[in-house]
Amino acid sequence: MSSPKWFYDFSGKCLPWVGVLALGCIATGLTWGLLFTPPDYLQGNSYRIIFLHVPSASLAMTVYVGLAITAGIGYIWKIKLADMAVSCLAPIGASFCALALITGSIWGKPTWGTWWVWDARLTSMLILLFLYLGLVALREAFDSKETASRACAILAMVGLVNIPIIKFSVDWWNTLHQGATIKMTERPSMALEMLVPLLVSIAGFYLFCLFVFLLRLRAEIISREQRTSWVRSLLGAKS
Repeated sequence: MSSPKWFYDFSGKCLPWVGVLALGCIATGLTWGLLFTPPDYLQGNSYRIIFLHVPSASLAMTVYVGLAITAGIGYIWKIKLADMAVSCLAPIGASFCALALITGSIWGKPTWGTWWVWDARLTSMLILLFLYLGLVALREAFDSKETASRACAILAMVGLVNIPIIKFSVDWWNTLHQGATIKMTERPSMALEMLVPLLVSIAGFYLFCLFVFLLRLRAEIISREQRTSWVRSLLGAKS
């Protein structure tokens, strides 16, 4: 599975299916959630942004955990496909983190009366965005790909400490941000007619993230392996 050629061939077979499932889940979840769910008894219609905010915030954290683990694997075992994956995941994670912050601010305005507060959850989420941008910038700061890979791996693993702070900040400190809507150990606090489209939207966002990741990684493989015989024969066959 660590072979770039094997991964390129395998991902090419999965890509259409992942794309179709992502499109179907996102279209279903967002249409259902934004247009057909009932208004919240406290927040009215403003809560509907949850169908964008929660999936993007969840992905921002999940992508970083995956990025840090992959970076650690690449750092220890020198697997070049792992380093390729890290370089592809950082911009994706940054995009979802930025979307989470933007949608959170839009939601915060009618709920808290302001676009931004230095809340523990919001501040730690902003730090996560800076970590993502730092990884992107750090990779471009070195001419040597090997040096850049080691530096990014160290930063990614150190930054992992921020994830539990984001996750449990609402429990550890007195914050404005509401607690988790969905918990593995407790019954969800949302009504079923709101919960189901939210879960469908989350699934769609995760599939979309996987789709974009596979596209980026396949392009990265072609770029880095362009001098190998299998890439030359592949490009020759396409031309």
